[in-house]
Amino acid sequence: MHVASVTCYPVKSLGGRAIAAATVGARGLEGDRRWMLVDDRNRFVTRRELPAMAQLFAEPVAGGLRIRGPGGSCDAAVPPADAPTIASAVWRDPVRVQAGAAAADAFLSAALGRSVRLVYQPDADHRPVDPAFGRPGEHVSLADGYPLLVTGTGSLAALNARLDVPVPMRRFRPNLVVEGADAWAEDRWVRLRVGEVELRLVRPCSRCVVVTQQPDTGERREGDEPLATLRAMGRLRPGGIMFGQNAVATRFGTVAVGDAVEVLETG
Repeated sequence: MHVASVTCYPVKSLGGRAIAAATVGARGLEGDRRWMLVDDRNRFVTRRELPAMAQLFAEPVAGGLRIRGPGGSCDAAVPPADAPTIASAVWRDPVRVQAGAAAADAFLSAALGRSVRLVYQPDADHRPVDPAFGRPGEHVSLADGYPLLVTGTGSLAALNARLDVPVPMRRFRPNLVVEGADAWAEDRWVRLRVGEVELRLVRPCSRCVVVTQQPDTGERREGDEPLATLRAMGRLRPGGIMFGQNAVATRFGTVAVGDAVEVLETG
């Protein structure tokens, strides 16, 4: 087995960025989901309510981000460490984030037709992983719940064999895609070695309406697919319809496309 792709999502719910290699730390891939959008009440905003976020992409530049979309592009600088913080949350998890990118706020609000602000999770904010599945000291970025998401091409092939319109892996927004395993093999993995990194797979990933959206436009062209077919295939578990595995890095380092993937423990 080997790594087929590595993808980073600098801004929560915006388009992903395929990369050849990445450094993995406590929060997952370096730079992954350290930014997000909030509304006028400092409530986090995602593609679940604003599908047009799919049309916006962010890439790192010196000192910050460049965001591009149908209306052009803008830059946002990482706030200084001593910048004021504001209280927000990701689901039920409180986070302290920093604002201050006025030009980006205006650009994003115009692109989405709604008042939003771009905010950043500073290094000092440590949002714990769900204690039911995490260990003391493990923390996460502004991702939904866990530092990393791992999927397998074998599982996608099994799903696509049942769909009238096959879907790309990008629908599921994984960080690491593993090639060379049987369908649903990842359900049995407990620990993996991926390049220099070791991962603990902590729980299946419950999927939402985002996987029914076109990855570059946010449109829904196939109704509830692929959720309906995943349900018919028996992928419904307590907590939702599952595809992929949430993971925490237990040994940090670099992962790259083509790296060998070794199963260290199954369960």
